[in-house]
Amino acid sequence: MKLYYHPGACSLSIQIALREARRPFEGIDVDLPSKLTAEGENYSAINPKGYVPALRLDDGELITENLAVLDYIAAENPLLGLDGLLGRTRLIEMLTYISTELYKSFEPFFASDSMWTDKANAAFYITRRMEYLADTLRGDYLFGDRPTVADFYLFVTLRWADEFGVDIPARLLGLRACLEARPAVQAALEAEGLR
Repeated sequence: MKLYYHPGACSLSIQIALREARRPFEGIDVDLPSKLTAEGENYSAINPKGYVPALRLDDGELITENLAVLDYIAAENPLLGLDGLLGRTRLIEMLTYISTELYKSFEPFFASDSMWTDKANAAFYITRRMEYLADTLRGDYLFGDRPTVADFYLFVTLRWADEFGVDIPARLLGLRACLEARPAVQAALEAEGLR
């Protein structure tokens, strides 16, 4: 299995999930501006979308899009998902919220031509969306006493919030601390040179 990633990008959540699942994989760093892998391969030939993550399965199938890869990992490793009739639905619901309401809201911070007011508005919006998550926590993690793939995705946005000076609700700081203490998270950060 090969994971195409870029350090600190949303693909970090995949690194964490695969390590939590104890799935062996080869991590391949992608330079996003040049679209070249660390080995010099043309990443656009591997994933024509041109962004990370991409997960190449052992049978050759390629899965792209963070939510799809996280859903695949949770389906293969039920402890990283949710039980019950609505378990998968609730997990996808949360992954979608993180993707559309948090992840996409960081765009002004990554766009070089973004105005300061765009960033201030985005920061306000991000904090409000994080407050919703803090208010709905069901334990140390989003859904209780064990993390799911959604927690790993949220972790990435919490790291970005720190980087860009966005206020994080106290309960989510606690969630982040719980995740940072996990060996899989520490190993993923180390692998991506983020320690």
